[in-house]
Amino acid sequence: MTLIFVYNSESGPISGLLDIGHKIISPDTYQCSLCSLTHDTFSEKEGWKQFRKSLGMPMEFLHRDEFEKKYGRTDVYPLILMKNGDLRVIMKKEEIDRIENLEKLIEAVKHALPEKA
Repeated sequence: MTLIFVYNSESGPISGLLDIGHKIISPDTYQCSLCSLTHDTFSEKEGWKQFRKSLGMPMEFLHRDEFEKKYGRTDVYPLILMKNGDLRVIMKKEEIDRIENLEKLIEAVKHALPEKA
């Protein structure tokens, strides 16, 4: 079983620089709530790193273009899925957008996992 996190941004260095600029200039209108919850302007938040290490299950982090190329499907991003043979959405954009902070995201991800995970 693998958790897949799909960010609402494109891969690549130019896209990354544009994302950083957007976060600095207009953070309230940044289009990826998942990225805002898990990353500061320049790096991954320490609490998120600790959660990833402590969860003890494989995780995959993709930009929307990488996800669409790898899995041959599109959706509304950001998105969190579980892959266990098939792909199942465990958190949609609307749910992620309502989350207020990293601690609540971690709680929501844990809650969305099956009991035996």
